[in-house]
Order: sequence, then structure tokens, then C-alpha cells
Amino acid sequence: MTLYHVGIDGGGTSCRARIRDEHNTLIGEAKSGSANIMLGAEVAMAAIIDAITSAAKQGGLDDKDFANMHIGLALAGAEHKASWQQFMAQAHPFASMTLNTDAYGACIGAHNGDDGAIMIGGTGSCGIYLKGGEQHVVGGREFPISDQGGGAVMGLRLIQQVLLAYDGIVEKTSLASHVLHHFDNDVDAIVEWSKGAIPKDYGQFSPAIFEHAYQGDPLAISMLKQTAADIEMFLIALNKQGATRICLMGSIAERIQDWLSPPVQQWIVAPQFDAIEGAIMFAGKPEHNLY
Repeated sequence: MTLYHVGIDGGGTSCRARIRDEHNTLIGEAKSGSANIMLGAEVAMAAIIDAITSAAKQGGLDDKDFANMHIGLALAGAEHKASWQQFMAQAHPFASMTLNTDAYGACIGAHNGDDGAIMIGGTGSCGIYLKGGEQHVVGGREFPISDQGGGAVMGLRLIQQVLLAYDGIVEKTSLASHVLHHFDNDVDAIVEWSKGAIPKDYGQFSPAIFEHAYQGDPLAISMLKQTAADIEMFLIALNKQGATRICLMGSIAERIQDWLSPPVQQWIVAPQFDAIEGAIMFAGKPEHNLY
């Protein structure tokens, strides 16, 4: 009987799965929808099973092999104890599930299990420093009350500025016009959209912010300066805990390094592995469960 270790990296935008056999050979890798457990335990589980099913097919496996799979879950929202408990209370077809945060998985992978820190800036944001088996966490308490430096907060701030531009209070830059065009220049449509918008909906505008910033758009530039300041705030907090080797991870953080101040940039190192590999490293090891 072959045993498999599966790594899951799940956030507000997507869920990525990677399967390796007991010889560490790659079996398959796939992606599905949101797996932030604070947005629903059942929704996250469905996304996880979907991603694992697709990855398994690549290696000629199917759901009958699930019972031989140990799953390492690095999921957004896992820091919320009630959400962690609700998710883990669900029935599942796997040999075992070990659940910790997406930040924890990313940090384990980035430093190959050694001590070190990461700053994640994706749809959300979180900083984590692992030292001697203990983890020190900054931020990461979910949008909209936390997650500064992440794409969702960027998008929310952008929408606020776009509405001010529409009212003639601030300059209507090309970026503001781009967002208005996305909503057919209908402010009521923006308001209606906002009532049901989740983090990934706000985060969808972050690529446009970077694109327009490089074209010299003043609104986009000011937004990236604010995002850089937010991420730098967390990096300084990690450094005060003792971190001197910090990896920037996630679509926002990886692109913001040039906007950081030179003293802070000296702490930045390249990650060795990604969050999915980190999750694989703790798959089948219940001592890595957060709760």
C-alpha cells in the first residue's frame, strides 16, 4: 500500500493541492476555488477535495486512494479557533488531516523547517516568526479589520478613492477611470456589489494598481506607497521579535520589495520552498495542529 502526502495552500482566492508519494515523487498538482475556512467550513472542504481530485487524476489516482493520503492543510482563517474546530469536525475520506494557518505552512516551507520569518501579502496578509518551535504572529486577523498590505485592503481603499473621484473630490486618474469602467460607470452598481463582495472581489483590482503605478498614475503610486508602509510596519514588528531573515511571499508582498526602505530590505531573503511544500512537511504530523 502506497501512502501519499498532500499539501494544501488555501486562501481567500484559491486552493492549491500537491500530492507526493512516500519517495517524495510528485504525483500531481491542481488548483480550485477559495478555501478560507472563515468563509465556510463546507465550502473550504469542497474546494480542497476538488483540488485533490484533480491533482490525483494527473497521477492516475482516484477517490479510492484518498484513504491512503495524509493531508497537510495550510489554510487562511485557521487562526480563528471556532472556525478551526468547525472545519476539523467534518467527516472526510483521508487517512489524516493536520490543520494550521497558511502563514505557518508558508514559513515552514520558506525556511525548510528551520527558524525564520515570513511576511505574506496576498489577498490577505500575515507575518509569522518561527523560533524554537514557538510562533510569533503579527496581523492576519482577516479583512476588513486587519490584513493591511494585502490585496483586499488595497482594493477597498481603491474603491473608496474611486467614489471620491466620481464625486469630484479627488482627481479622477486613469486608474479611477479603469475601475469606473469595470462597473459601467454606474456608482449604484458599485454600492450594490460592495454589499456582497468578499476579499477576493476587492483583491481583483490589485494587478491594475501595480500596472497603473508603473505608468505613473498618482493614485496608484500613493496606494502602493501605503501598501509598502503597511508591510514595512509588520516587518519591523517581526524584527523586534528577533527575526533577521524574512521571506516576502504572496502576489502583493513579492512585488512590493522595491518600494520598501533600504534598511528593511536588508532583512529580506529568498524562500527555499512554497507553502504547499510546507504543508506536505507537516502532513501526517498531528503535533503541528494549531489547536
